[in-house]
Amino acid sequence: MSRSCCKAIYFNVVAFGVVLTTLSLYVYYGSTVASCKTTISDVEKPVMEKPIVEKPIVLVWFTPFGITFDFNDCGKYFNITSCTLTYDKSLYNQSSAVIIFHKDIHGNLMNLPKEPRPPFQKWIWYHVESPTNTGKVPGLENLFNLTLNYRRDADITVRTELMTKNYISREDFVLPPKTKLLCWIVSNTVQATGTAIRERYYHELSQHIKVDIFGSGFTANRLPYEAYFSSIASCKFYLSFENSIHRDYITEKVNGPLKLNGPLAVGTVPVVLGPPRKNYEDFVPGDSLVHVNDFPDAKSLAEFLKRLDADDNAYRRYFQWREHFSAHRHPVTDNHKYLKAICTACDYSGRNRDYRVIPNLHKWYFG
Repeated sequence: MSRSCCKAIYFNVVAFGVVLTTLSLYVYYGSTVASCKTTISDVEKPVMEKPIVEKPIVLVWFTPFGITFDFNDCGKYFNITSCTLTYDKSLYNQSSAVIIFHKDIHGNLMNLPKEPRPPFQKWIWYHVESPTNTGKVPGLENLFNLTLNYRRDADITVRTELMTKNYISREDFVLPPKTKLLCWIVSNTVQATGTAIRERYYHELSQHIKVDIFGSGFTANRLPYEAYFSSIASCKFYLSFENSIHRDYITEKVNGPLKLNGPLAVGTVPVVLGPPRKNYEDFVPGDSLVHVNDFPDAKSLAEFLKRLDADDNAYRRYFQWREHFSAHRHPVTDNHKYLKAICTACDYSGRNRDYRVIPNLHKWYFG
């Protein structure tokens, strides 16, 4: 046999041996792996429990106007139980949010938290006054993550509710007896709070129509709280004049004053002075009120009210909205308004964990 032929046979034998060895290894280890797979699938896998997510802690840094609350009332009145509210400042570093009431902030900011802010924590600016009645505190521009305010473009909007849509049946409403044409209950006449506009309009209007005044603003005829309801209800129209004019600044005056039931609730037509009519109609039906901007001057408004006084059918049209809406009757305490805002902010903090920041608080609020 030639040397080249032997050489070829040798290489074929080696190659066959390699293939055979590889096949043997594949059969052995393949069956082992299959056996392991079967073993794993047959064994009951341990159940991984979901981690318990605790309710976020929300710290109320200042109590609004010194009012303290029972935070259990968040669940009782508003069905909010998704967070834990506290006054305990020792929990600052564990708090996911801190609510800071603007009116209690010192001008030097020294009564704000001094410890570094945890990276997960948001500061919430809580304020209920209009820009006219708000002190601009230097240094607040870039401190807050969220706004808690009456404005609709706030991060957390909280307002005095004025009406509710009737989805089932119309409200059974009886117009109360009227003994007075036009009334106004006013106590605040401090010019610095922006009351000059409404006072000027009142003085001009009163030259053309009688206005029954109550409250300590212009008279000593101050009404006890229990007399508000009946006094407003006895008037055909009521001056719901805001102390300053700003977007969305439509307070309980159109359905208040607070603690009581105001014109819309008791069956009196509010005559409003505030933001434009279109802004009012974002919150109440347009045919539920008379807006001073609809008239060229106070004299024209007075003449219009007198015409409605003489025309019962025309006057009653201002109550047709009750076929579709119900006016809210307000709670009997101030606490309810502030507690609702705090509970709402707490609930928001529990449902929204994303990072937020206000680029410039003063620019947003004061324009």
